[in-house]
Amino acid sequence: MSTSTLPLMEHFYTIQGEGFHTGRAAYFVRLAGCDVGCVWCDVKESWDANAHPQVNIYTILQYVMEAKAEMAVITGGEPLLHQLDELTTLLQQNNIETNIETSGSSPLSGNWNWICVSPKKFKEPLLEVIEKANELKIVVFNKSDFEWAEKYAALVNKDCILYLQPEWDKAEQVLPLIIEYVKQNPKWKISLQTHKYLQIP
Repeated sequence: MSTSTLPLMEHFYTIQGEGFHTGRAAYFVRLAGCDVGCVWCDVKESWDANAHPQVNIYTILQYVMEAKAEMAVITGGEPLLHQLDELTTLLQQNNIETNIETSGSSPLSGNWNWICVSPKKFKEPLLEVIEKANELKIVVFNKSDFEWAEKYAALVNKDCILYLQPEWDKAEQVLPLIIEYVKQNPKWKISLQTHKYLQIP
């Protein structure tokens, strides 16, 4: 058995609420530690890796297997602060899809079925991660974020799916802007945080 451990803030089986896999059952593994520091982050308690227990990757696998989940979403915090090769290999060996949600600000590790990159202005993503993204998800907080979105849309691979997502607390103000923007720029799609409407984790 591996001695590899990761700082685990929380883990739960729910429905993916955002992006391409919206509506699918997913086991979320939220790793602690973040050096990005988004002001509107809704899981600031994940930032300090030392505040959360180190958990063996086989224990994490056991959580996912016991839920009979077919897909695991590795998120944070910023999950790429950690070396994820062993965890993702272990999950895939047990026929569990591996998805990551990352800002892309740290080097890529892990074996992934799906990479969602959500770049943040607080610490810009690395080109090597952006180029491998299956999904680019831009959180729109104000009007200037559309220009930011186009900057990264120009850097992703041709098969990457492009999403604009309103920041939850600003949704009332920015959603009308997003709707008009997508109508004028139909390469983009809208992502909503449907789990918050559903009132699930």
